[in-house]
Amino acid sequence: MIVGSGQRGHRIVLEEPPIPFEPRVIYEDQRIIVVDKPHFLATMPRGMWYAGTVLIRMRQLYGEPDIIPAHRLDRATAGVLVLVRDPAARRAYQMLFQEHRVRKIYQCLAPVRPMVRPRTGTVRHLDPPRVFPLERRSRVIKRRGILQAWEECGPVNAITRVELTAGRGCLATYTLYPQTGKTHQLRVHMNSLGLPMVGDDLYPRIRTRSYDDFSRPLQLVARRLEFTDPYTGVKRTFTSSVPLDPQGEA
Repeated sequence: MIVGSGQRGHRIVLEEPPIPFEPRVIYEDQRIIVVDKPHFLATMPRGMWYAGTVLIRMRQLYGEPDIIPAHRLDRATAGVLVLVRDPAARRAYQMLFQEHRVRKIYQCLAPVRPMVRPRTGTVRHLDPPRVFPLERRSRVIKRRGILQAWEECGPVNAITRVELTAGRGCLATYTLYPQTGKTHQLRVHMNSLGLPMVGDDLYPRIRTRSYDDFSRPLQLVARRLEFTDPYTGVKRTFTSSVPLDPQGEA
């Protein structure tokens, strides 16, 4: 149930399922707060989620209603998330992400098996004849109100470098370097290669689960962010400690 409005115009959600995970603060200064976001916790209020979001929990923890995210992570994705606490600094940090001046490194668990040839876009092997590392380029489209994104023919808007990092029996750890930031880009690209991520409820097919089922997290973590601080000129590197769990479902 959603009624009224909350902080900064966000809707207040009643009877919201509790999410038993908390973001861990890994850095803070007078301008930003960096957290290690757990799986299942949305970045900011949307739909039925209000209290179960990083934004609201950080505003309540610090008593600072002006905190906003500099970027977003999907609710299903864990890892490094940057929030801005100084309103005067919002634009500078948000532009780092919008202008792709942040180096993002993700890790995921996915099957070990032969790669398939995607129906659209291109795959370039960067160290032939080895399969990995490779560069996946395609056009990814995501429409509001539709759960899945998809690939179609047309100008490329999504680019990801994929490396095979370590094998774990029938599963492997892949390290992903997105050069663009389309919604669900990494999940779509891995699925298009025939390597869907462990615990993915959307790709290759939609799997429904109860809102309070936290048993099978998506095995995707925003492992590291690197950027030059726009105010101090210091190179910042933040790393997530959220583990990948090989016990999840493939």
